[in-house]
Amino acid sequence: MMEPGVWEWDETLYAGSAGHYGIGRMPYPPSLADAIGKALELDGTGRLLDVGCGPGSLTLLLAPLFEAAVGVDADYDMITEATRRASKTKATDIEWRQLRAEDLPADLGMFRVVTFAQSFHWMDQLLVARRVRDMLGPGGGWVHVHATTHRGVAGDDLLPYPRPPWEHIDNLVGSYLGPVRRAGQGSLPAGTRAGEEEIMRQAGFTGPTRIEVDGGLIVDRGIDEIVSAVFSLSSSAPHLFADQLPTFETDLRRLLAEASPSGRFAERRREIAVVVWRP
Repeated sequence: MMEPGVWEWDETLYAGSAGHYGIGRMPYPPSLADAIGKALELDGTGRLLDVGCGPGSLTLLLAPLFEAAVGVDADYDMITEATRRASKTKATDIEWRQLRAEDLPADLGMFRVVTFAQSFHWMDQLLVARRVRDMLGPGGGWVHVHATTHRGVAGDDLLPYPRPPWEHIDNLVGSYLGPVRRAGQGSLPAGTRAGEEEIMRQAGFTGPTRIEVDGGLIVDRGIDEIVSAVFSLSSSAPHLFADQLPTFETDLRRLLAEASPSGRFAERRREIAVVVWRP
């Protein structure tokens, strides 16, 4: 279990999840890059550092706004997947490094922008914030992207297809893994940590500037995408099911097929909150 103020890295946190990200997570919209570029007056110069980059979803989106980019993640499989995805898009100006955020600055140098997306809560936050602040050049910025990309907004308005039955999916996961949220070898009964604003001020940052992006766009998704969305989560990563994984996936696919005989689902994308801090 992760207690407030105590952090111990768990390398199994996302074991087996990397390959599911590109399928199960809704991609960040181009408008996110536009909003960040405008807020930070990006002009194609400088370098980007994406910390906790996962399979490179945000790194690949933002890299064209800079001369070069670096994506770091502690998970080997995530870096492997990011490298594979970058090669498919022929993105050659991105360096990928398997590296814990707590080990920064390593030998990475200075950056114009450092980004975190759905990752900062897994880190020793004050330590990382202080180290990253020293890596930002004059006029640079820390950008935290708060997003939920594995599932959309709940509601009862009419969509082209049924919404994924997330409540039933959560109950199914709980029937296999127990009622307390799992995370690697531990659990998170109270969820992930809060208090980011206090930490950032303590580390010497000023701000923040807040931006809201998108929201409301309807996304069409299939059964494979919903299955991968479930397996992309630390709370239902494939390794947690051990030898019950095939049985769980069979039950999950049956549940989804019953919820939508056509095999198609629709969801409204959630708004993305961008928080910009200055060193």
